[in-house]
Amino acid sequence: MNVLEAIKTRRSVRSYSSQPIPEEVLDRMRQALRYAPSACNLQPWRFIFVVDPELRRKVAQAAYDQLWIAEAPVIVIGCGLPEQAFKGMGGYGSSADIDVTIALDHLTLAAVAEGLGTCWIGAFDEEKVKRLLEVPRQAKVVAIIPLGYPASPGLNAPLEESQRKPTAEVFSTDRYG
Repeated sequence: MNVLEAIKTRRSVRSYSSQPIPEEVLDRMRQALRYAPSACNLQPWRFIFVVDPELRRKVAQAAYDQLWIAEAPVIVIGCGLPEQAFKGMGGYGSSADIDVTIALDHLTLAAVAEGLGTCWIGAFDEEKVKRLLEVPRQAKVVAIIPLGYPASPGLNAPLEESQRKPTAEVFSTDRYG
């Protein structure tokens, strides 16, 4: 699967099978994260792969009781390290959030190429997640990504063109309008 196919095929999967993810596939997921670019190549991140079923359940509860998250055999927690990140990001402070987001996007695309599903989770109680996973105070939990095989094969299906805005509504040249 080429990158554009992966982009068109990736969906937010909210129902996972119990099929375990082979270790060699998990290694490729780790590499997708590890090889992501970051500002000044500082790599201000840490990724936690939560595999313990009880801990996955607690993470799902900390994500405002989105209990379906715990169905996935792995939950990836993306943590940014603002103190280690590039500081010259205009009005954004450090690059940590953007750097972690880029890496997690690489993960979601690598996952769909392996037949796996993912879903971005941005709604969670960061302090609860930090306590559960012993994330240090100076780190920031940026996002949670459940990772697993979709419960139904149709959950990762190519996007229909009609589901996207027309290009004229999305792109312009030289000026916003």
